[in-house]
Amino acid sequence: MTTEVRSLREFKMPDVGEGLTEAEILSWYVKPGDTVTDGQVVCEVETAKAAVELPIPFTGVVEQLFFPEGATVDVGTAIISVAVAGGAGAPAAAAPAAAAPAAAPARAAEAEPERREVLVGYGPRTGGSQRRARRTTAAAPAPVVVQAPAPAVEVSGDRPLAKPPVRKLAKDLGIDLRAVTPTGPDGVITREDLHAHAATAAAPAPAPVEAPAAEPAVAAPVTATVVLPGAGDVRVPIKGVRKATAQAMVASAFTAPHVTEFVQVDVTRTMKFVRRLKESGELGRDVRVSPLLLVAKALLTAIKRNPEINAQWDEAAQEIVIRGQVNLGIAAATPRGLIVPNIKDAGARTLSGLAVSLGELIETARQGKTSPGDMQGGTITITNVGVFGVDSGTPILNPGEAAILAFGAVRELPWVHKGKVVPRQVTTLALSFDHRLVDGELGSKVLADIAGILEYPKRLITWG
Repeated sequence: MTTEVRSLREFKMPDVGEGLTEAEILSWYVKPGDTVTDGQVVCEVETAKAAVELPIPFTGVVEQLFFPEGATVDVGTAIISVAVAGGAGAPAAAAPAAAAPAAAPARAAEAEPERREVLVGYGPRTGGSQRRARRTTAAAPAPVVVQAPAPAVEVSGDRPLAKPPVRKLAKDLGIDLRAVTPTGPDGVITREDLHAHAATAAAPAPAPVEAPAAEPAVAAPVTATVVLPGAGDVRVPIKGVRKATAQAMVASAFTAPHVTEFVQVDVTRTMKFVRRLKESGELGRDVRVSPLLLVAKALLTAIKRNPEINAQWDEAAQEIVIRGQVNLGIAAATPRGLIVPNIKDAGARTLSGLAVSLGELIETARQGKTSPGDMQGGTITITNVGVFGVDSGTPILNPGEAAILAFGAVRELPWVHKGKVVPRQVTTLALSFDHRLVDGELGSKVLADIAGILEYPKRLITWG
């Protein structure tokens, strides 16, 4: 009598974000004994770049989950085993329930060629240990879970060989691994190589923040940390988005010499303009109109008048790169940490187009669906601290950007207007900039232009 032979297949943690070395398992959608099909989402994971849902590339019955929710797992480590049909030998022995990942059952010999796990926008891997070279400026498409293999793509360039701890150290030091000469076995970069490189050459400027807390198509519930009075100390693990953000901010603060300038502005006319746009609906039905929209448009107009502010420092080439396109970042607070999605080519958009894009960006962030591509390639940022009732601050630059604008709370204050002290709506703007790229004159001109437009919004027409 012929019986169906089943073999065990392991699904390994994929590199879901081009060069990332680990990911945290946020939630499992299956359990041992469940039947899964090719392309079915089995878990949600979070990296420093995004939170995405992972589809499994084969059909069968779940045998074992190797890690619990909340565990951080290295890329390439098996996270689940599935009993699949096929093979000519005896059925593979089931793995013990308490087995560690290293003792996971082996795949059946000569089984059908394993299909690599694929997320749209990243492409399949073409080798066991080689991954595509890390890119720092190109915007990656959103990670969308696919139900079938994507077409093979050509991978250009080999990824430098280094262990995860070494990659983390390189990231902390702001060192591009491709610029390091390896001395380890088989061309592997070691910690000593990094220290030697740092001692002989200045580290490149960190790449733009990608951290971000991008979410999958269906966001998993996020439980906020609750601190009760008198309950004692509460420890919150630093990982995922918060860890990436912290590293980026430290790198920025100690790489770019920050300067911050402030100006108080009478925005009474701008607030009236915002109310008129809301009431008239002239920007389109269901289009969100807010003071932030006018602040964003004012900044974009100021950049047109002073394009040198939209720049990047290239340490390796010893050049200042003036960017031809403005990718406007909007800082957003989420339960998982700070993210900065950006509107691509925002400078080319009309006020109506900017309003639509800004509304979509904010809504997507609130729903937890921001993609990694939306957070890459930013050139300048706005942080709206006014929504928290804060008047101003000294914002830290996103690494790789030349400036960041803080928009404070709009308050009714006594103000001299037409020779009389009257109540007017006033806000404080703060512009932090990298003094290597932006001198005091340029920074002051940009800030003055933004203030001038918000004081007299008709200048959007005459200056735009």
